[in-house]
Amino acid sequence: MPKIYARRRTGILAVLTGLMASAALVNAPSASAALPTPVSATTARTYLSQLTVATENRTGYSRDLFPHWITISGTCNTRETVLKRDGTNVVTDSSCASTSGSWYSPYDGATWTAASDLDIDHLVPLAEAWDSGASKWTTAQRQAFANDLTRPQLIAVTDDVNQAKGDQDPATWMPSQSTYRCTYVRAWVQVKYYYNLSVDSAEKSALTNYLAAC
Repeated sequence: MPKIYARRRTGILAVLTGLMASAALVNAPSASAALPTPVSATTARTYLSQLTVATENRTGYSRDLFPHWITISGTCNTRETVLKRDGTNVVTDSSCASTSGSWYSPYDGATWTAASDLDIDHLVPLAEAWDSGASKWTTAQRQAFANDLTRPQLIAVTDDVNQAKGDQDPATWMPSQSTYRCTYVRAWVQVKYYYNLSVDSAEKSALTNYLAAC
């Protein structure tokens, strides 16, 4: 059964409102994140064998070098588009902001009913991409990477979990939900392969071990 959380609120009315929302959520079906399906484990293993192994270099990195949350359609930017894609019964206002819905975070198994409790994770972090080849890209290429809705690169997850992940690769961070780890590493390898990004030795070793169990 998924874990269901509600952010701490202040005030009696807010507490009651939160309890009512939680009760409704218990009786509602859990949302499922709609990350584009990654390649198979077999294909991921083949891709991994073809990735260049190299030492990472963070010199010159700035998140601003990856323009993100660009307009996708109408008033909807990338974040809002992923929130609508990954949620259930998502309602948006005229500016495309999500005003209600349900989101399941596959990294930790939590379900949320407020969009503010979610981050859109770059599965391969922007800094990790920079370290492994994106420093040589044009700004347009980095923008495409940061807003890629076609590859399994963007997913709505619990904000605290995303912040704890930071810019770590699978050698030092993996989703706490062990049942999602195979999906995660398959997606990681697919994105790195598509964008011709390198892996460091510890990262390749971790990916090899996780894929062997898929």
